[in-house]
Amino acid sequence: FFVRDTRRVIQEAAKKHCFACSKMGATITCWKTGCDRSFHLPCAPQSECVTQFFGLYRSFCWEHRPRQAVQARPRQNNTCSICLDTVEDKTSYKTMVCPSCQDAHFHRHCIQRLALHAGICFRCPCCQNQEPFLMEMLTMGIRISKRPPSWESDPAVGELDQRHSRCDAGTCLCPGGRKHTEEEGPWELLLCSSCAAEGTHRHCSSLENSTSSWECKGC
Repeated sequence: FFVRDTRRVIQEAAKKHCFACSKMGATITCWKTGCDRSFHLPCAPQSECVTQFFGLYRSFCWEHRPRQAVQARPRQNNTCSICLDTVEDKTSYKTMVCPSCQDAHFHRHCIQRLALHAGICFRCPCCQNQEPFLMEMLTMGIRISKRPPSWESDPAVGELDQRHSRCDAGTCLCPGGRKHTEEEGPWELLLCSSCAAEGTHRHCSSLENSTSSWECKGC
């Protein structure tokens, strides 16, 4: 029964077109009752759609996505608290605010990157608030990794943008070892699409050459 039901869902999705790219196979439909907009998950950011990675995993189009109730406090220096580049002086899809201190402004892509690296230690980078801040970020579509911070799991990692470069499969089958990588083929190294803190050779995790993404067990 489960297999038949899954096939039916896939067949129905194949008939839906993505409102963002106009291609078929849009598997995600806006949760809002009466809205029939469908889209691909990779198309969501460019169209300012939101997918909530908790509870019912609800997804919303740009028109019906949740918006922060808190308003950003006016500041003389409108900079992102993470990258220090300029942000908007109001909340939007791309600019978010901590609901607790209301003083931390950050780009969506910056707070998403911090969430994946910080894992269970994710909190406001300014006031260090965790509970209200965490729930707000989840509601706004920020994906949070349920794992220890990447900087704790690998003390050798320096800056957060340093690329992970070893196979972390339980059994590495590569003749050249865990750190051997190739541009393509069975010994190409894929990093976790969520946290980028773990990697695997294609062959070590039985991934086909057509597979473009992979997630580690922790995510």
